[in-house]
Parts: sequence; C-alpha cells; structure tokens
Amino acid sequence: MAEGGKQRVSISIIGLPESGKTTFLAALWELVNERRIAKVLSFDSIGENDHSYLRKIVTVWRRATEQARTRLTGLSAVRMNLKDGDGNVVEVVMPDAPGEDFRAMWEDRELGRVLGESLAGGNIMLLVNGNKIKPPAWVTERAAQRRATGRQKTQALPKEWHPSLAPTQVQLVDLLQLISHAPVGRAGRRIVVMISAWDKVEGERLTPDTFLAAKLPLLAQYLEAGRDGWTSRVYGVSAQGGEYDGNDANSEPAEGEGPMKKTQKRRDANRLREVDIPANRIRLVLGERESNDLTEPLQWLMR
Repeated sequence: MAEGGKQRVSISIIGLPESGKTTFLAALWELVNERRIAKVLSFDSIGENDHSYLRKIVTVWRRATEQARTRLTGLSAVRMNLKDGDGNVVEVVMPDAPGEDFRAMWEDRELGRVLGESLAGGNIMLLVNGNKIKPPAWVTERAAQRRATGRQKTQALPKEWHPSLAPTQVQLVDLLQLISHAPVGRAGRRIVVMISAWDKVEGERLTPDTFLAAKLPLLAQYLEAGRDGWTSRVYGVSAQGGEYDGNDANSEPAEGEGPMKKTQKRRDANRLREVDIPANRIRLVLGERESNDLTEPLQWLMR
C-alpha cells in the first residue's frame, strides 16, 4: 500500500515459543543500522515510530544474551523504514507476538483481536527452532528398535492426550491453515520458513530445504502441495551466530509452569562479544549459499 510516496508492507513473524522471533528482530535492527556491511535493504528513518523496544532488544543481543521471553513483555509493534539500492523507501511492519499466543491458537482455538488483525494481511515469516523440534512417535521406528535390540514390547500405562503433546509439524500446519482462511487471514500468500538455531543443526550436513523435508515432512508436503496457495522459500538462520548466555528474567516461572532452569553462562558467548562488527555474527543460509543479510528474505516477501 502506497502512503505519501512510501510503500507500506506488512510482514507477520509467527512461531511457537522459543522459536527465535525476538532474536531475529534484534539482529535485523543491528544489521540495517550497520553501514559497513552490504545488504539489499538498509535503514532509512524511524519516522514517527517508537523504536524504544528495538533499542532494548538490540542491547540484549549485543551482549550475546538470551532475549526476555515475550510472554513477559507481550505483543510489541515493530515498524521501521528501509530503503533499497534505488532509494525506494518501504515501511516494514512486523508485530512481535509471544509464541504462547500462537500455541493458544492450536491448543485453545483462541486468537486475540490485535494479533488477528496483524495476521490478516501481508506475507508471513515462520520461525522454527531447528534444535527443538518435537518429532512424531513413529510406530514403525519403535518396532524396528525393538527388533534390533531384542526387547519385548511393554504395556504402557494409558496417558491422557493433550494438544501440547502433538508433534511440532502438526501444530505448525494447523497454524498455517488457520491463517489461510477467513476470518483470520487469506490464501495465496508468500511465506519464508526460517530454521533458527542453524548453528546447532548444521552438523547434519543438510540444506535448509532438505532439513525441512527430513525433520518436518508434513509441513514440507503441505507447502509443496500448494493447497492454500503458499509460495514458499526456506532459509537457515543463526541470528546470534552461536550459543549465548541465558537471561535471568526467564528464570522466573510463569503461572502454571514448573521451576525454571538456572541461568546458563556459555563459553561461546565470549567469542560472540569479541567480534569487531557484531552484525558479522549473523548467519543466513539459502541452499548452499551463506551470507549475513537478513533483509534478503524480507525483500523476497515484499514482492
């Protein structure tokens, strides 16, 4: 949508809890403001937008520290004016919503009005933590393991099913189906799937596309089939570039949650903090190609 000679683009960043949405936004803000690194889109102006939230999360990012969980901070509206190599300015709107809100869409079939309005238009960036995928319990694999080890099948105690027990790919496909139809959204949009924490899964020597097909086959087949008109692209991303320190703010359990793990300090975080140009920590992988340009998938979503 054109507004005063400036194009306005809405891109919704979605993902389950701990998928890396806020870390991605912090790294993006650092990158677009770093003039020493080439990228397809760079910072133009903040306009009338409040960027106090972006300043806050980028400060945490530079310290190589985990972001405070958005369940503690709530939905934050992120807007920034970016420009391409020809000087064309675009206002990018990317709401940063808690992953718990997207999980509630699956578990409770609930969606708040503000988040629903943000999902209704524009294209989608889906973040998936590649290191925290809950795989299906394949019956054939368990049977093969028993045959290989000679173990007998034991009678398991009945366990009441809950939506939270569903595999990651089931929850994500349901989420995409929900936002592909009225009243929540529409079909025929572009989507970028970002496999986050790529530094932790790249040891499997898969490209982002083949990783998606191997680890989340239901999601890969859903997108490929084009039933809801998605045009997709898959990236691997390490927005911090390695392992970073924990955040004390996340050590406090939320209502209904059990005790949280003690905040961890990681040796790799010191290496990250010593990088001369912090934006050089960022890693983005498309196929066999690697860069640190997080604006590349944004530009693709703007078409």
